[in-house]
Amino acid sequence: MKIVLDTNVLISSFFDGNPRKIFDLWKSGTITLCLSRPIVDEYVEVIMRMGLRDEEQLQKLLRLFAQGPHVVYTATTPELAIVNSDPDDNKFIECAVALDGRFIVSGDNHLLSLKEYMGIRIVSPKEFLNEIS
Repeated sequence: MKIVLDTNVLISSFFDGNPRKIFDLWKSGTITLCLSRPIVDEYVEVIMRMGLRDEEQLQKLLRLFAQGPHVVYTATTPELAIVNSDPDDNKFIECAVALDGRFIVSGDNHLLSLKEYMGIRIVSPKEFLNEIS
C-alpha cells in the first residue's frame, strides 16, 4: 500500500505514538512510502531546523530515503492547485497522484479538511491506523 507522509507525521515519528507506528509499518514493508524531491527537501529542511545538523546523520537519513526498501519516487508530478489556504501542501497531493498513492497521512488541517482527492484518502495518523487494521 502506497502512502505519502506529511512532514509533521514524519517528524512526530521520531518520538512515539501513532506516527511512530506508521514509520514502523514502513520499515517492516507493510506500507510503501511515496516521495518526491520537494517532499524530501522539506523533510530535510524541517529536520535541520529542529537541530539535526550533523552531516553524517543527514546523509544516513537521505540514504534511507534513497536506498531503503519500500520507497518509490517520482521525478515529475502534476502541478495542482488544490490546497488554496496553504499552497505549499499541494506537493503531497501531487506526489500521491503521480505515484497512485492510496493515502496521505497528515496532521495538517489544510490537508485533512479535504478528506479525499481523486480517490486518495487524506487522514490523520490515528485514522490511517484504524483504516488498515
